[in-house]
Amino acid sequence: MFTQRVDRSLQIWGNMYLKSQLSWNVVIHAENLDAKGLMLKKAIIIQLLDDFAAKKAMKNLGYFLALTTVERIGEGKVRQHSGDVLFPVDFSCITFKIFPGEILEGVVHKILKHGVFLRSGPSEKIYLSHQKMADYQYVPGENPFFRNDKSSKIEKGVVVRFVVIGEKYVEAEKDFQAVVSLEGDYLGPIS
Repeated sequence: MFTQRVDRSLQIWGNMYLKSQLSWNVVIHAENLDAKGLMLKKAIIIQLLDDFAAKKAMKNLGYFLALTTVERIGEGKVRQHSGDVLFPVDFSCITFKIFPGEILEGVVHKILKHGVFLRSGPSEKIYLSHQKMADYQYVPGENPFFRNDKSSKIEKGVVVRFVVIGEKYVEAEKDFQAVVSLEGDYLGPIS
């Protein structure tokens, strides 16, 4: 269990990767406490990694990819009723966030009559509407696809370069959704 305390800094690498310094409170259950400091530090780091993996994503930071450095483990505070100990932990991590206007590449994983869904990094809910695919027509069948006059195909497994129009964070799912377009130079299927 954890609580987020503060996001002290945000540094952007490229467009979609962020390096962040965070402070979270990590709770170590009483049965996991050990008199030896080394075992306690290990328990705190393991719990931080578990909390980090469970968190998945946050609106302002995007998807959590990797915890890079534990900067500081503060003094623990005992919780009165449970005997558990809460430790403030400062750490650095790398996240992935999609921004409107950004050019990205994704793999088509679902074809619908009115558009396609793509995967890019950890994001799987990237929607490309047929209205944002100029000159592409839907071709139905057992393995449907979109094709344009130049015989370029958008089908399952194809890598597509696109521009992000908008993104939305869904708190209940701890997931992002994005709407994208092929309107622009050098956008479209690249494989």
